[in-house]
Amino acid sequence: MAVFVSNVIIEQGFDFDTTFQLEDTTTNDFINLSGYAVDAQLRKTYSSSTAVSFASTIVEPFSEGRVQISLDSTVTVDLKPGRYVYDIKLTAGNGTVTKAIEGSALVRAGVTR
Repeated sequence: MAVFVSNVIIEQGFDFDTTFQLEDTTTNDFINLSGYAVDAQLRKTYSSSTAVSFASTIVEPFSEGRVQISLDSTVTVDLKPGRYVYDIKLTAGNGTVTKAIEGSALVRAGVTR
């Protein structure tokens, strides 16, 4: 599976969520994610020891290859504005771990509190 790159914008102090739809790069068919687990994290840099975990789910029907990540406003309010990195990993039922999506995240400062 190829690693897809997608950059996102997170508004400080607001709910964030986005959905990705994964396709096979050879056939353009959606990837069937039945039996997979998903995890996603946000860090200031790749080497940062502190991470924020996204709430992450595989959206049904699994055959459509959709993965959703989200953060509540109670989490985003504590993020300092600036650039971050994130990725989403998939774990197959047999234990195989794959990085599915990666990118940068821009946290923009909020005004309304």
